[in-house]
Amino acid sequence: MQSSFLTINTGAESVLPQGFLVGHAQDDVHATGCTVAMCKDGAVAGVSVRGAAPATMETDLLDPRNTVDHINAVILSGGSAFGLEAASGVMSWFSKRNIGFSFAGACIPIVCGASIFDLSVGSASRFPDREMGYAACEAATTSITTGNVGAGIGASVGKILGAELSMKSGLGCASLQLNDLIVTALVVVNAVGNIFDRKRNETIAGVIHPYNKTSIIDPYEAFSLMLQASAEQSAIPSNTTVSCVMTNGIVTKSQANHVADMVHDAYARSIEPVHTGFDGDTAFLLSSATIQSSPDLIGILATLVMESAIHDAIHAASSAYGLMSSRDFFRSLS
Repeated sequence: MQSSFLTINTGAESVLPQGFLVGHAQDDVHATGCTVAMCKDGAVAGVSVRGAAPATMETDLLDPRNTVDHINAVILSGGSAFGLEAASGVMSWFSKRNIGFSFAGACIPIVCGASIFDLSVGSASRFPDREMGYAACEAATTSITTGNVGAGIGASVGKILGAELSMKSGLGCASLQLNDLIVTALVVVNAVGNIFDRKRNETIAGVIHPYNKTSIIDPYEAFSLMLQASAEQSAIPSNTTVSCVMTNGIVTKSQANHVADMVHDAYARSIEPVHTGFDGDTAFLLSSATIQSSPDLIGILATLVMESAIHDAIHAASSAYGLMSSRDFFRSLS
């Protein structure tokens, strides 16, 4: 989604706020990986979990009632709950550099995380681990790479009627700058249904129609077909879209949580359905807190760039692991 008054950069053109780095590591053979967003000087953080089946780490710590005010990194990973192990590698990387929360003579890096369910793509025998998390930190840079990379390597969408009718997704990024304020969204799109672009007023990825392989089926028609085949709700595949917004705008811990809440509006505008009992949809907000700004403005802009980042995750993905990407699907129709 692009405003006529604001320039939104996507993919490699995205810009990170000063102080932030992003790194990826992945296993291309087994189709799983992780992506770290880090701020060595520490960032005010918030989180909002709207899916009912999350695989998350240290999200309770971001409750404004709890002690720590700044964190060092957010790691997004594949591997479902197994993938949370990658966070220990991020902690190790920071610990070796004596970066973290000082307490009783110890330095404890504060790392939060969330994982997607990608076990149905590639192989379910390999997960992001400590070594992969460390490698993502080693690879961290100010340059942005999107698509089949990091936590997005095993991402897919349109799984209502099974993997054979789903499409390849990935990791997306988008940013905008308004005066000195920078807001950047990083997202791994892994949805059970379809992805919609409001500006273009069209579905850009999702469930391939089982009777007409040249179109994408309406997700509710797909659910109807699914229920005809199986009355069990548990037939819905496991999913989860996870993201991290980075900004230099000043927010308190409480405001950071509210902005993270607002970001889920972008999920609802672009992903259908979303926030189900089988999703672990999670959004983090990280702020280096160096530029005076309205928290509401940060939330509005964060929601706007998240929409574009979601679209970028679709457009940047390449066909892989037997799944067709959106660009290859629509190219085949021309």
